Amino acid sequence: MLLEPGKKIYFISDFHLGAPDYQQSLTREKKIVRFLETIEKDAATIFIVGDLFDFWYEYRSVVPKGYVRILGKLANLTDKGIAIHFFVGNHDMWMKGYFERELSIPVYHEEKAFSFNGKSFLIGHGDGLGPGDHGYKFIKKVFRNRISQFLFGILHPTWGIGLANYFSRKSRAATGQTDEHFLGEDNEWLITYCKDVLQAKHYDFFVFGHRHLPIDFRLPGNSRYINLGDWLRYDSYAVFDGQDMELKYYQP
Repeated sequence: MLLEPGKKIYFISDFHLGAPDYQQSLTREKKIVRFLETIEKDAATIFIVGDLFDFWYEYRSVVPKGYVRILGKLANLTDKGIAIHFFVGNHDMWMKGYFERELSIPVYHEEKAFSFNGKSFLIGHGDGLGPGDHGYKFIKKVFRNRISQFLFGILHPTWGIGLANYFSRKSRAATGQTDEHFLGEDNEWLITYCKDVLQAKHYDFFVFGHRHLPIDFRLPGNSRYINLGDWLRYDSYAVFDGQDMELKYYQP
């Protein structure tokens, strides 16, 4: 795909709307909507790379209440012809067609390759990639199992969403402050994953979320790993102008 002159591609992730409480989430949601309004004038495509919500589950006829501002803004953008792509994260993996039907946004459950202006991108949330984290990888398989999703769907939404929010808070508490520091090239699992992929195929850019730390790391072969950070602390995003990628921070 070739970008029109003056058009750009934006990458954002890890809003975790709903956390840690209603008021702080609402303040963050309004800020994100303002950001989307500032970029719509030159955005050709927007990638939301997972964990838009701190929890999301689509029952047959019920979705979690709230988030009307962000959902309305996303619908407004797609109605204007701006392409939006959504990658599920580990907090909002249970999507079953709502975004596609209501917002005209394709949803991806695995990493996916794209090409823009001759540059190749591998994009995904990033959870469960690379070595280690075997406990989470097992849980991820369980959560993505259709039987597990069916059993969860039997629960009344009051119980199901309440239970999910509890485990979401426990997950953040277990992570602690490890998200705040770069662990070094050999200890960053996504860097290891990128290097392994490059042995088989070249990508100019690897774009992931999940890590919650803005990272722009040079890889072998003039490739780069971009981690988008989050909107809990950094308000960070990446933008591709047709030639190069830049990690930036939203400052209203």
